[in-house]
Amino acid sequence: MRKFYIALLRKEPDSCYGVDFPDFPGCITAGDNAEEAQRKAEEALQLHIEGMVEDGDEVPEPSSLDEVLADPENEGALAVLVEAPVLDDPAVKITLDVPKSLLERIDTIAKARKLPGRRSGFIIEAARRRIKQEEVA
Repeated sequence: MRKFYIALLRKEPDSCYGVDFPDFPGCITAGDNAEEAQRKAEEALQLHIEGMVEDGDEVPEPSSLDEVLADPENEGALAVLVEAPVLDDPAVKITLDVPKSLLERIDTIAKARKLPGRRSGFIIEAARRRIKQEEVA
């Protein structure tokens, strides 16, 4: 069954669009415009949920729009629905040979961005972006 979660887009003067998910504290992203912010929200939600599953954490049920909009902190935010990734697509453990210096850079960036699954999250995100580029080309 498909699930959709609410992402909240917020825009302050002289800033990009920020995105957060009330059901997933810490799952945030941003974009230069609303379309980019929504696209990045899809990526962020997918990585966040995959990381939770990988860590054995329970994925919450989606909150209702009424619940989210009733929170005074969400006043003025634009609510958009983001489809959750399919959770019955099991992860497959692989072994990669990666140059040490590259792995150190991956770890540094993944830690700074607080990616779920850190290394795996970074590599999965990079692969998805490349696949999208190839599909568009």
